[in-house]
Amino acid sequence: MLTRPDKMKLHTLLGNYPNVVALKDGRVKSDVVEWDFPDFPVPNRGFKPMVREHKFDCGELAIVTFLQAREYGLPYVLLPATVVGRGQLHTVAYNSERGTLKPSDLNGRKFGVRSYTQTTGIWVRGILAESYGVDWSKVEITTMEDPHVAQYKDPSFVKRAPETKQLPQMLIDGEIDAALIGDKLPDPRFKTLVPDAEKANKEWAQSHGGVPINHMVIVREKIAKDRPDVVEEIFRLLKAARELDTSAPKGALDPYRFGVEPNREALERVIDYSLKQQMITKKVKVDDLFDDLTRKLV
Repeated sequence: MLTRPDKMKLHTLLGNYPNVVALKDGRVKSDVVEWDFPDFPVPNRGFKPMVREHKFDCGELAIVTFLQAREYGLPYVLLPATVVGRGQLHTVAYNSERGTLKPSDLNGRKFGVRSYTQTTGIWVRGILAESYGVDWSKVEITTMEDPHVAQYKDPSFVKRAPETKQLPQMLIDGEIDAALIGDKLPDPRFKTLVPDAEKANKEWAQSHGGVPINHMVIVREKIAKDRPDVVEEIFRLLKAARELDTSAPKGALDPYRFGVEPNREALERVIDYSLKQQMITKKVKVDDLFDDLTRKLV
């Protein structure tokens, strides 16, 4: 008689998002995996331990961080499962107290972002260049933090702000002209650089193959080799939890897509943006991001 492999406990980095909460609170159950979720109130604070110390068995990782770390032999396998995806244009703001600013006005100005390698920043710069006439070779970029991947060094044209500085205050003081601030603008003087940004996000996604990808799920390479049943179960559980989430749209504007094909165009685009913005040194094919098992997960 065949015996079932032992249940595996996975040290896992995963935020408390509506699309995964059913997995985290036990509504979606498993006989194959058991979860160990460390306390990371902001999941991206776990990205450095993930790529530098290989601390987790499984978890979410920013897609550009994955692309970079992959070049340096990251011992993890990518699953075609997006757990964080969103429109990006609403995250960029300017200080309306200093006059109106439109995207093409950025040329010759100063732009702030938390980290040059931040995935949202890569999407924002790519979209603003392609669709809004921003020439980033004419924009001075200021950052606040190191990259997640230790081996990566920011390009020489990227400047680091003093440790005492914060992007919102720099925007208020006029030290920068626009900045990637985030989902919620913290000051009533701040306006989105792209007018009616939420509408622009939807229109962009509809004409460019879907909502931009921020974080996908990865699993330790050794687990993928030794326990393919665990990898398949992780994927199944993520899908099941997503099905219980009613907070985000399904269909063409679904930010949480599963399988290679539904994610292909977004992955192709973020690879292209990453290469153009010097995040990675060589172009990679989407299919090569996955192994023989994860490539077939649907």
